[in-house]
Amino acid sequence: MRVSELIRTALRSLRANKKRSFLTIIGIMIGIAAVITILGIGDGITQTMYDKFGNNAKRGQQTTEIYYTPDNENSAVNGFNQQDLTNIDNQFGGEVRRVRIEHETANLNTHAEIGDTLKRTTVSLLNKPTTDVKMIAGHNLSAGQLATGEPVALMKESLAKKQYGTAQNAIGTTATVGSTSYRVVGVYRGQAEYSTDGDENKYGVDLLLPKKLYYQGDTASQGNTIKLTFDQGENAGRLSRKVEKYLKKNGSAASQGTYTYEDMEKALKQFSSQMSIITSFISLIAAISLFIAGIGVMNMMYISVSERTQEIGIRLAVGATPANIMMQFLIEAVVLTVTGGLLGFLGGAGLAHLIAPLLSHSIGSGIHIHAHITLNAFLLAFGTSAAVGLVFGILPARQAANKNLIDILR
Repeated sequence: MRVSELIRTALRSLRANKKRSFLTIIGIMIGIAAVITILGIGDGITQTMYDKFGNNAKRGQQTTEIYYTPDNENSAVNGFNQQDLTNIDNQFGGEVRRVRIEHETANLNTHAEIGDTLKRTTVSLLNKPTTDVKMIAGHNLSAGQLATGEPVALMKESLAKKQYGTAQNAIGTTATVGSTSYRVVGVYRGQAEYSTDGDENKYGVDLLLPKKLYYQGDTASQGNTIKLTFDQGENAGRLSRKVEKYLKKNGSAASQGTYTYEDMEKALKQFSSQMSIITSFISLIAAISLFIAGIGVMNMMYISVSERTQEIGIRLAVGATPANIMMQFLIEAVVLTVTGGLLGFLGGAGLAHLIAPLLSHSIGSGIHIHAHITLNAFLLAFGTSAAVGLVFGILPARQAANKNLIDILR
């Protein structure tokens, strides 16, 4: 008997008991959906961490960062200048493709002369107008002012009132940061230093300034972070540690602070390993439902064999072999479980894509998690569901194949 005929016969038999078949499929679907959801979110978290903090080797190059931390937290000294970049290029030019200073734009600590007072001030820099602050006096920074680097600033309400009595009085005054005097054109309602996620709030600072004007001249060639770029295939971690060691001895500010390279790739590999263990453990727990669903499949097939004794006898009488009978019932079990597995894969993938944004919101920190459903996940769903059908369908199928035609006819 051809396989196509066996499949058609199996499908007709399953359609004859629609409710029972549907409930059995649901059991398999729930188990597969749970596993796919967990795998999709776990892989998505790992992929997101690599995209955000990894060395970007996928893009044909690798990048790492080295940070400078002054010993005195109130120090205004910068750890890197143009001479440091030149020295690194001369020392490691054959290994480091490019080195440049990374300029921070949020929550910078600096000194500012406000009125007649020089004080420690926090500033954030803007590239474009923002609607994330509420103006209570004056006006917001315009796109034109930011694009041309006009020396204008927004001041926090509490600082304006402390220095000038009212927010309105602060309009038109100056705040000198570095060598540049900024004219205060607006006062905004103060925000907390930290967001509800525990991250530093970009708008919880004293002053908002144009980035284009802030980083110019000497300021543009100084900073506390450098980004190193390597060709794909280079050992970025090893080379970055060599640069770090060199800076600790020869950096322009080595005597006033510490140069640090954080090997994010190594940390990400450890994170990925831990995520795999956690995901596998949770998936194992979810797989218990598959075992229970498999028992349901076996139970259904035993009932089906019992109810179709006469059908089996007729088929044996007209020439079907025990192998044909066994194959028919085994195909029925596999069709049930594979259908449930494919539906479970679709349901799990959809559920993972729904849950991922909720996780992003709860994590915060600007991390956007996307579910990552791979071909391996599909093959796992298909293979597992087929295996459940084979394992839990084999005994009922053998029972059907072993029925004696004489006993049936009696």
